[in-house]
Parts: sequence; structure tokens; C-alpha cells
Amino acid sequence: MQLHNITPTTKNKKRMTVGRGGKRGKTSGKGTKGQKARAGRKLRPELRDIIKKLPKQRGRGKNIFQSFQIKPVVINLASIDAAFEKGASITPATLATAGVLRMRKGDKPFVKILGAGEITKALEFSGVIVSDVARAKIERAGGKIS
Repeated sequence: MQLHNITPTTKNKKRMTVGRGGKRGKTSGKGTKGQKARAGRKLRPELRDIIKKLPKQRGRGKNIFQSFQIKPVVINLASIDAAFEKGASITPATLATAGVLRMRKGDKPFVKILGAGEITKALEFSGVIVSDVARAKIERAGGKIS
């Protein structure tokens, strides 16, 4: 056995490099000097500055007088007279299928019938709100309201 044939049984331990080429040198992964380099490194989140610039919402703001109550969909007698045959039953569902009104978010809306226009057919109304003028015209034409 000669000296140049000897191989070590354990590998050399790799030394941690320090300096610009190393993994944990100079700033030790903390970046630049100043607040970012200090221990603890507590920085205020950027999103907080954006949130603080938004106006505070106190109460209901400009919509304070707007009602929470759902307003009914208004339909005139003239459009109902044109869409339905004599003796038909008028409900929010039949109005939606006839195309007189649209469903509100997939649900039948509240319907109020106003007296604009004339009605010539006897129709039966149920599940709708009817104004006084419309009520008089419907009953004059021979219709019923329940």
C-alpha cells in the first residue's frame, strides 16, 4: 500500500460560506440595512395603508333614506289586456310565463297592477296588489279580484 492509494473513510464536512457568494453572509437573508435588517423586522402590511385611505362607512351613508322594503313590479291594465284571453287567471307566475314581466333573481316578484289603459275582458286576479282605479276597471269589465 502506498500513500497515493489511500482513500478517506469519511467525507470532508462542507464549510458554510460567508460573504457575497455564500448563502448566509452579509445581511443573513434579511435584505438591505435599516428597518428591514433589524431583528424582529416588523413591517406594516401594505394592504393596511390602502384600507385606511377608504372612507369610513358610518350608518347607511347616502342611502340612509332608501327603504329595505322590496318594491312591487308595476304592470298596467293595457299590457295585461293584450297578453291574456277572456276568463284567464292572472297570477305572478302566469304573468312571467306570458312574458309581461321578468322573474327577479329566479323568483316571482310582487306585482302591483295600475289602471293605465282599458280592460275589455273578464279576468280573474289573485296574488297581486291592485290599485283602486284598476279595481274599478276590472270589476266594470266583469273580472274578479281575490
